[in-house]
Amino acid sequence: MTRVKILALLVGMVLLFTLPATASAQLLLPHVFVGTASIDDVAAPAGTTVSAWVGGAEAGSTTTTGAGGDYVLKVDQGDGDLAFAGETISFLVGGFNAAQTATWLQGGGDELTLSASGGPVATPIPAATAVPAATGVPGETGPRGRTGRTGSTGLEGVAGSEGAQGDKGSSGAQGVAGATGSKGAAGLDGSQGAAGQPGASGPAGAVGDDGSSVLGVIALILAIIGIVGAGGAFLLSRKS
Repeated sequence: MTRVKILALLVGMVLLFTLPATASAQLLLPHVFVGTASIDDVAAPAGTTVSAWVGGAEAGSTTTTGAGGDYVLKVDQGDGDLAFAGETISFLVGGFNAAQTATWLQGGGDELTLSASGGPVATPIPAATAVPAATGVPGETGPRGRTGRTGSTGLEGVAGSEGAQGDKGSSGAQGVAGATGSKGAAGLDGSQGAAGQPGASGPAGAVGDDGSSVLGVIALILAIIGIVGAGGAFLLSRKS
């Protein structure tokens, strides 16, 4: 929150509270605080509760807005006229104690940066009541303080470390047998083999019938005539 915005807010609140009032209770102006709040040096997330405590009782609360932890907190005067005048105000951010304190002043307006740590939460302890003098009259018991509001949810814890590796599981059941594969392609034809050895001679054929002697004589005569004719033809061709 910039200083210009803070001053503008304070001026607007002062003008608002100085308007004529219709009831006397409205004339008692609160103490207003504006600024930023953080937890462990990290800006409080939007919606984080910021509360003011006086005398061990909650005196006012609000929630942060935006990503920077901006807040506006109004602390009324308490029970009775100026009941908180001069009292110390302590603060809680997200349920954690802030290191800063303030003094209540009617109509006061302060810019206050609140920084809390994530340690154990302790409700602000009331200021010790003064012990009357031995000759004095004991004072009356004061009214019971107001019950504080429920604190906001704490920050998310850090993730745990990774667990140890588990034991190896047992073997699974045997799978179903696969289907028979398709028939492969036919192989190439083999080369021609070497020639085989000659086979054994077959048995002799049966003896044929004797031919006619007349026919043999005629064939012989015709052969002789042919030879003689051929020889004559040869001689004639030599002479010519």
